[in-house]
Amino acid sequence: MNQEQLVQILKEVIYPNFEKDIVTFGFVKEMLINDSAVSIRLEIPSASSEVAQSLRDTITQKLQSQGISKINLDIKQPAPQAQSKPQTKNLAPQIANFVMISSGKGGVGKSTTSVNLAIALAQQGKKVALLDADIYGPNIPRMLGLQNDKPEIDSKLKKLIPLQAYGIEMISMGVLYDEGQSLIWRGPMIMRAIEQMLTDVLWGNLDIMVIDMPPGTGDAQLTLAQSVPVTAGISVTTPQRVALDDGIRSLDMFSKLKIPIAGIIENMSGFICPNCNEEYDIFGKGTSNELAQKYQTQILARIPIELTIREGGDSGKPIIYFKPESKSAKEYLKAAKALWDFIQEVNHNKLADNAEIQPTK
Repeated sequence: MNQEQLVQILKEVIYPNFEKDIVTFGFVKEMLINDSAVSIRLEIPSASSEVAQSLRDTITQKLQSQGISKINLDIKQPAPQAQSKPQTKNLAPQIANFVMISSGKGGVGKSTTSVNLAIALAQQGKKVALLDADIYGPNIPRMLGLQNDKPEIDSKLKKLIPLQAYGIEMISMGVLYDEGQSLIWRGPMIMRAIEQMLTDVLWGNLDIMVIDMPPGTGDAQLTLAQSVPVTAGISVTTPQRVALDDGIRSLDMFSKLKIPIAGIIENMSGFICPNCNEEYDIFGKGTSNELAQKYQTQILARIPIELTIREGGDSGKPIIYFKPESKSAKEYLKAAKALWDFIQEVNHNKLADNAEIQPTK
């Protein structure tokens, strides 16, 4: 028997559960022929021992039918690799924690919440960044009084230097383009912009990054969740039934993306009259309790409608900084403390889980 005849015999051996033979698949790595002795080395994909034995029996039978009495058949399979816990992508590893501020619809005060919550965290001694990922409606710069500022570029690292205000770092598309300029972008451009704001900005070594997401549950949210390990998510809503219907979607998104839910912030939860200081439940109050119970989370804060919140947002003077004695400012501070406690718990549980899967020495 020569090598050509041996190849033809092996071409008759079909790989189990497939339609192609082992030669066509490229599994035959070596063939040696010496009179009536044949040595064959096969390398097959990871498969059951039954598949390897089936190949061994079939090849042996075909060779013996051709008068080959001495058969050395070496079938190698890749050694099974130990399963490891999938690693989360992290485009900004110098930042310890990421918090996604989301809402099912616009106009519920998500950006106002992001600004005041970030400053509240900084006031409690944390190193904080605020990323304005609301590409189509970047309002954060105005709320911080930075709408006329432009970030500088580090000449060595060729990265943007984030702007700073009220003890936090910030970057936004609103400071990269002229005010009022529309961004008519499709999904892939939005996704790339979010990645660049994480990788092409000279962020410091931070305790936490607060991320103001666009409303809804689309490309931006998915890109962010795939770009950094999000520590916690916060849903912002108002007490109205239609707003709560949309709020459910942001909570459901956190659940599906395996993002721990830190809680719900109920905005416009009552109106405080600037003249008499009386509070009126214009849009209702406390209706977010149902959502919190359904998703086993907490109400982080109930922020009333106060004239100073709107004035502070328009003038770049956040209420948490300029009116710390107000009810809203106290609610933001309470939310910041509850959020940090939640983050500490999440990180503690992660350490415990990692310790459990570590092999013993």
